[in-house]
Amino acid sequence: MELNSLRLDIQQTRIKHVLLKSQLRSMLYGVRPADAAFFGTGQNPMAQWFATTIKANYGSLPQVRELDSLLNRLLATGQALVKEYQRGQMEEARTGMGQINTYSDQFEQLLQQLEQQAN
Repeated sequence: MELNSLRLDIQQTRIKHVLLKSQLRSMLYGVRPADAAFFGTGQNPMAQWFATTIKANYGSLPQVRELDSLLNRLLATGQALVKEYQRGQMEEARTGMGQINTYSDQFEQLLQQLEQQAN
């Protein structure tokens, strides 16, 4: 495992994670239309990148398996929240962002662990 590549990939993952969370938030506030493809792990840009870059290169690391699991939970929870929003349960959906934030915090902690390994 090349450490410089890992560091760069962690930075990219962080950026893509923030973008994913921002896009989800914009769906829950009606700024961006919900797109079913956004929630599919095979079609979501971050999930695709994660699979082809992080899992492909560092999949043997336990943190990567945990990150993958968290990403799947984050997408599934986001999809459920958007469905609530679409049914008119806007406040409930927005309140559910707390769970997204919890997953995001866990995601960031795992990225920090990977970063420490790279140093």
